[in-house]
Amino acid sequence: MTIFLTKRQQISRLVAQLGANTSGIAMTEFALSLPILMSLTFVGIETANFTATNMRASQIALLVADNAGRVRTSIDETDINEVMIGARLAGESMKLGAQGRIILSSLEPNGLPSPNTGQMIRWQRCFGNKNAQSSYGVQGAGTTNALLATGMGPAGRRIQAMNGAAIMFVELVYDYEPLMTDAFFEPRTVRYTAAYTVRERASNTLTNLQNLPTTQRRLCTNFSPT
Repeated sequence: MTIFLTKRQQISRLVAQLGANTSGIAMTEFALSLPILMSLTFVGIETANFTATNMRASQIALLVADNAGRVRTSIDETDINEVMIGARLAGESMKLGAQGRIILSSLEPNGLPSPNTGQMIRWQRCFGNKNAQSSYGVQGAGTTNALLATGMGPAGRRIQAMNGAAIMFVELVYDYEPLMTDAFFEPRTVRYTAAYTVRERASNTLTNLQNLPTTQRRLCTNFSPT
């Protein structure tokens, strides 16, 4: 009986000691909270990356429209190549060439009397390997009719060129891929538009003075990451 009580006392004493021991509480709490902390970290990283990618895409669209609008006197296929090379370099970190498409259109009045008065896409050039087309029209759209009577752009924010002027209208389409996992952000398509008025250009006709072959021109039938 004495031996039984002694063992019982030892067990009770051990239980009491374990109950009073707090040396492992911090480690236990950390282990329990680690999955939550890791999830919040991943969400934060993916959110920051998605935001940065959207900002970069918007800036590149503005860059292309601005640079194309700055070409003065006349514009040539070589000028378009330089503009698109600049976009490719600016978007290297996000693999814009491989996962995106830039569509540059020259929007101008079509000069037709009513009821065909409107805007037209005189020429259109593209860069990128993504198979995407303009949401507003291809080269030649509106030339003989009022198809682009309200101009180009999202509903409620369409833009029109003034008589005797042209607008460099850019559409950027990009396939966003999550940085680490698609558990928080699914792959999605990012779209941005930008427009700048042409400055001091006497002729908006796109020339090819160096006789570049079809493969070296930024035709919208060509697809290449470079």
